[in-house]
Amino acid sequence: MAGAVKLIGSYTSLFCTRVEWALKLKGVQYEYVEDDVFNKSPLLLKHNPVHKKVPVLVHDDKPIPESLVILQYIDETWNDNNLLPQDSYERAMAHFWAKFTDEKCLVETFTAACKEGEEKEKAIESAQESLAFLEKLIQGKKFFSGDDCKAI
Repeated sequence: MAGAVKLIGSYTSLFCTRVEWALKLKGVQYEYVEDDVFNKSPLLLKHNPVHKKVPVLVHDDKPIPESLVILQYIDETWNDNNLLPQDSYERAMAHFWAKFTDEKCLVETFTAACKEGEEKEKAIESAQESLAFLEKLIQGKKFFSGDDCKAI
């Protein structure tokens, strides 16, 4: 699908990296606009007034926020090199595990890195358990999704 594609992001954001990989896997040409997450630009605030955070994909002047939503949009808009499984159950599970990593693993890891004392120790223990669980799931696979690199 033709049309101008712009990604508003930050090099510090794993969520932006996720979207960049998806665009590259699909072979989509895009303009990257770096945004300062501590001093949000008018462009970011215009295109994501609800959450006021990166990433935001702008396609034909229509903004799409939130990395998992963006991945689904990219996969449905550009048909080459599927990023998500075609089977509805497998696709649902891919979304489940992506949310698990976003809402559990990353939160625990960031908490462990930023907190002190007992809170830090609990976060480290919880992160280790979550990551060990994921490690068991990917055992024997090249990628989380199997032998092919996918978005999730």
